[in-house]
Amino acid sequence: MNKNQSALYFVGPQWFAPVMGWCGLALAWHRAEEGFGPAARTLSEACGAIAALIFTAVVAAMVLRSVRNPDALPEDLAHPVRQGFAAAFPVSIILLATVGVALEWPGRVTEAAWAIGLVGQLTVTTWMISRWVAGKLRWASITPVIYIPIVGNILVPLAGVPLHHEAVSWAFFGIGAFFWPVVTAVLLARQVQQPLPDRLAPSWFITVAPPSVAGISALVLGAPMPVAFAALGVAGLMLMVVATRVPAILKTPFGMPSWAASFPLAAFSALLMRTTAEAPGLHLPGILMLALTSLVVLGLTLATVRGLRAGSLLAPEPVAVLAVEPATDSSRG
Repeated sequence: MNKNQSALYFVGPQWFAPVMGWCGLALAWHRAEEGFGPAARTLSEACGAIAALIFTAVVAAMVLRSVRNPDALPEDLAHPVRQGFAAAFPVSIILLATVGVALEWPGRVTEAAWAIGLVGQLTVTTWMISRWVAGKLRWASITPVIYIPIVGNILVPLAGVPLHHEAVSWAFFGIGAFFWPVVTAVLLARQVQQPLPDRLAPSWFITVAPPSVAGISALVLGAPMPVAFAALGVAGLMLMVVATRVPAILKTPFGMPSWAASFPLAAFSALLMRTTAEAPGLHLPGILMLALTSLVVLGLTLATVRGLRAGSLLAPEPVAVLAVEPATDSSRG
């Protein structure tokens, strides 16, 4: 469906993935402040500022895109993979609010952003689940990306509790915690029926995020440390499972799905750093994980800049590496 689209046509919701990655890195470095002092604080502030700048640029690009191509967003929402990225927008806002709380940005602005993100996340979650109930879910739509609109609700307490919205935080945590195993079961069933195409292999990293964020959110909500250790165990297992896919991931051409590794790694690093007080033996793994995550985010950023200059990220699929193989789009295996 080529329509002489401009480059802006290809700036969809998936472009908020870098915002999530940089926000996650900002929060991970904030967790490391106790061990690294002012240097970690400075790095956290720098990462937060980069995330805010990317967010502003992507929002501006998407507004222009909608003005010039009114049908672009509806096409995203109808696409089997890109529809899951619709939640990347409200999740990015929630994460920016969380960074704002951690770094003591202006309180009213931070709280307003958190509220906007919360409403947006609930809207996307309701929309996605209603599609499932209506029988509109296809195997092609079942990818790790669907964790974002469904399980992304677990993020709400990270800023909600410090902002004194405990009841709302518990409610959203409940939504995410309930649907997390549901999404996982459906995802594994799809993998048995129709394995994901290799170029979506990086999205497997997303499976590391739910337990990592759940562990941190549970602590924020007042859960005992053993709950965090349990979540760390699940996240660590998923990371080891995903590690077996790294050879296939490294063979895939770079695209926006490659950013799927950034936030989950950052969330896992933050959980590790959060548990070091009770388990000093995790301090070194936490430092190594944080260093690896920082290198990954920097590498993805440089690759994105190169892709933008070359034009490979602002081109029709499959160059942008976002589509599912057409042959796998069937309702039954």
